[in-house]
Amino acid sequence: MQRNLLPMLMTMVLLSPLAIDIFLPSLPTMALEFQVSNSEVQSTLILFLFAMGLGQIIIGPLADRFGRRPIALFGIVLYGMSSLLAAVAQEFSLLQLARVLQGFAACSTSIVVFSAVRDCYSVKEGAKIYSYLNGAICVIPALAPTFGGVLALHFGWRSTFIFMTLYALMILIMVALRFPETRPANTVNDGALYRWGRYKPVLSDRHFLFYAFCCMFGMGAILTYVSYAPVWLIGHLGLSELSFSGLFGVNALINIAACFAAPWVIKKLGNRTTVKLALRLFIVSALLQLLVQVADISSPLLAGIGFMLPMALLCIGFALLLGPATSMALSGFGERAGTAAAMLGCIQMSGASLLAGVIQQTSLTAPYAAMVVMAAGATALLMVMSMKRMNAWHIERVVHD
Repeated sequence: MQRNLLPMLMTMVLLSPLAIDIFLPSLPTMALEFQVSNSEVQSTLILFLFAMGLGQIIIGPLADRFGRRPIALFGIVLYGMSSLLAAVAQEFSLLQLARVLQGFAACSTSIVVFSAVRDCYSVKEGAKIYSYLNGAICVIPALAPTFGGVLALHFGWRSTFIFMTLYALMILIMVALRFPETRPANTVNDGALYRWGRYKPVLSDRHFLFYAFCCMFGMGAILTYVSYAPVWLIGHLGLSELSFSGLFGVNALINIAACFAAPWVIKKLGNRTTVKLALRLFIVSALLQLLVQVADISSPLLAGIGFMLPMALLCIGFALLLGPATSMALSGFGERAGTAAAMLGCIQMSGASLLAGVIQQTSLTAPYAAMVVMAAGATALLMVMSMKRMNAWHIERVVHD
């Protein structure tokens, strides 16, 4: 089952990044059509990710109680319906509602995918599988903005949501026919669904919290970069949608290469050392971005390239971070993988969206906003990892699968 499961998990995990990346080139156009500000149109990204994180608290215990397969089917159906709602929305508030529903839907499939990995693979294998899944996720930023830009150019931005509806229909058929139930027999699924006793073993675990915060700050940096990039490159620097898609796609291709190289790096360095390397790359990226902005490049294209190059290091760091951090966060919860994956997703997604939302309320421009999120989070986490008295938070556990 493990050999045949990975390709299916990869197709399911694409639902989330597809909902983020395919309409990025259309954000300035959407702001004009709905007559809203840049920060308001960026909220369609923030609301999606916040709902995706918050929904995991609700859906995670359901995956442990009723199994992975029913939750996957529910999420895919809701994803298709909310995508269709976004495609026909005439009011901006209705578009925002559709994005919230789409976030809840994407969190359902995300929980199923990450729980299934913990269900079917050892902790050591799991870090590699998570990295492969992250690699699949990173294919979408490489291809979706260009594809979405072409769709929007010929059929309008609403066609991007129509495409998401059709993709959900295709995945629904595949999952209904081929996806097996992976929930282990020893899964804790008795008692009330939503009670403190279900979450307490996870949230009181310092090791889980530390690596969940690693995922949160990494995702926060990526979300800040993704939400600001089209506004900065298209709106501020005046680059075309296709130029934006090209630059964004190059960084995504670098991210893909890093994701598929991550298992080799993890094998050579180990989980904890790989996390430290990733956090250091965040700091280097912030410093390079500072140098670029101090240089004050006058050419719009060169300024755009200058903004994106340090972000490539961020993408590499994130690719290296997510696999080992996720695996170590979940390593102690084989008997309640669904709930643990839900709490990890909530902290990672909702926390990241709050970080990005707060930074958007400041007057910081895109480069400096990205710098603050990257440098502050990475520095704080590395300081914890340098303290011997904090070893219980981050030293890798020996887990018997």
